[in-house]
Amino acid sequence: MIADAGTFIETDKELIPHNILNFPGYDKKLEAAQLQSAETDSVVCGECEIGGNKAALFVMDPNFMIGSMGSVAGEKITRTFERAREKNIPVVGFTVSGGARMQEGIISLMQMAKTSGAVKKHSDGGGLFVCVLTDPTTGGVTASFAMEADIIIAEPYALIGFAGPRVIEQTIRKKLPPGFQRAEFQLEHGFVDSIVDRKRQKKYISQLLQMHGKEPV
Repeated sequence: MIADAGTFIETDKELIPHNILNFPGYDKKLEAAQLQSAETDSVVCGECEIGGNKAALFVMDPNFMIGSMGSVAGEKITRTFERAREKNIPVVGFTVSGGARMQEGIISLMQMAKTSGAVKKHSDGGGLFVCVLTDPTTGGVTASFAMEADIIIAEPYALIGFAGPRVIEQTIRKKLPPGFQRAEFQLEHGFVDSIVDRKRQKKYISQLLQMHGKEPV
């Protein structure tokens, strides 16, 4: 729905997650997630054209452990930004995640810093980063690269936040306002730039890429 027909070329597909901490049951969960999603990990990365505009693209998959970010997902996203910086092309990302993958412990949490560093270098080089937040985008993904984009788009009613609403309510012992952490609430409070439904995203993003690619007057 986002890439021009026949232009998407996947990168880093050979990177496969392993049970590096020997976490109980993780091997079976990985196997089940790979069967369910037909992917090797929770993010697919590559390069494509969007409305004729070249871009690096990453898309997180909710069918793979709710899009959780482990060492492989972090590495693939980092490489996507590094490759985009080398080729001087923008990055377009689609996020969906329950957060960092607990089965990889601190190694998973380290991906927050690694991906953020890659975003910063891409930005320092003048690169554009457009991120589309889908339902849900939470946890360590929200607390790192997802909210570091130059332009942040959300899908209607998407849940966007760090901790979930129930956790927050139990912590502060107060009732949260209606629609708290939903895309519309985040737009009203300045955390996202626009809300665009999936059918309109290709045209919307291609216009952004086209404007960014123009020579300054």
